[in-house]
Amino acid sequence: MSTLIAILSLLLNGGILYLLYRQSLTETKENPWNDLFYQLQTLQDQQEKLEKRVREEMGYNRQEWNTSSLENRRELQQSFTTLTKATLSTLRESASQQKDLLDSFSKQLNDLTRMNEQKFDHLRTQVEEKLAAIQTENQKKLEEMRKTVDEKLHDTLEKRLGESFQLVSERLEQVHKSLGEMQNLATGVDHLRKILSNVKNRGVLGEIQLENILEQMLSSEQYEKNVRVKENSKENVEFCIKLPSKQEEGKFVLLPIDSKFPLADYQRLLEAQESGDVHQMTQAGKNLENRVKQEAKKISEKYISPPKTTDFAILFLPLEGLYAEVLRRPGLWESIQRQYRVSIVGPATLSAFLNSLQMGFRTLAIEKHTHEAWEWLSILKNDLYRFGDYLAKAQRKIEEAGKTIG
Repeated sequence: MSTLIAILSLLLNGGILYLLYRQSLTETKENPWNDLFYQLQTLQDQQEKLEKRVREEMGYNRQEWNTSSLENRRELQQSFTTLTKATLSTLRESASQQKDLLDSFSKQLNDLTRMNEQKFDHLRTQVEEKLAAIQTENQKKLEEMRKTVDEKLHDTLEKRLGESFQLVSERLEQVHKSLGEMQNLATGVDHLRKILSNVKNRGVLGEIQLENILEQMLSSEQYEKNVRVKENSKENVEFCIKLPSKQEEGKFVLLPIDSKFPLADYQRLLEAQESGDVHQMTQAGKNLENRVKQEAKKISEKYISPPKTTDFAILFLPLEGLYAEVLRRPGLWESIQRQYRVSIVGPATLSAFLNSLQMGFRTLAIEKHTHEAWEWLSILKNDLYRFGDYLAKAQRKIEEAGKTIG
């Protein structure tokens, strides 16, 4: 502040000196130094007055500034004190409210915990009571079930024991009966052995089995027994199946079937297989093959006679084991069929073959009836055409009569 006053004083003094100098140039030049001194003295007095006034003004301003600053500090301190008091009051109120809220929440939590404990105690008491009741009831039911089971077991055991004793008695009676039947069976087996030991009887047995199969699979009109197929021969084939002829309607072609039972050769082969003798097995197998070929050759020469018969015949073997042994021989079945035109069959194969023939017979019958139905339909069609012509003529006559009457 003092620097500013000094600067202002210098500027003011410089301005006064310049004005005085200009004024002195225009006036007379008599005693220039006296006038100048006087002016300087005057200027110095004015400067001192000005400095005094400036100092006084500055002191006043300083005092006023100090007073204002003091008041501002007091007001600021009062405001800060007031703000501090208000903040503290607000914090106290907030803390009090939070404390009240915490107390209330703690009280509610305690109440809720107490209520939950009471409910849990009540629920536990109820569950324990229910479990005790269920346990008591289960014990009662188990006791009742045990009594019932004991009673039923006792009754069932007595009943089963009685039935078992009765069954044992019946079985013993059956055993006695079976012993008697086994004795009878042994007698029958011995009788059968005697029968099978005879070649002629074995042939009769094969013929009976073949006849039974034919009776089961075909009607009596579809086969014949003991048929002479060659006019100049006295040999009769055991059975012939009657196949419808394709050349002449109402005529039949005979399919010869003859049964053969080379039991002795087959029995020797089985004995060789049981003993494990390779040489005997080979020899017995060759003997069986030769025997089957011989029988097939006889059938081919005696019973195949086209066109009265088919160009092939059937050799029936009454044992499935024997038939399986023939099939097991490499090339035997094929060579016999190719060389002698004879097909070898067993009981199951013959049944399947006859079943196929039966289906063929049914197909032919259906075709025949279908042809007859078409003929009847053609006749009916012609009759309908003629009837339509008659109706048309009658309608024209009626129209002519109507016109005449009108």
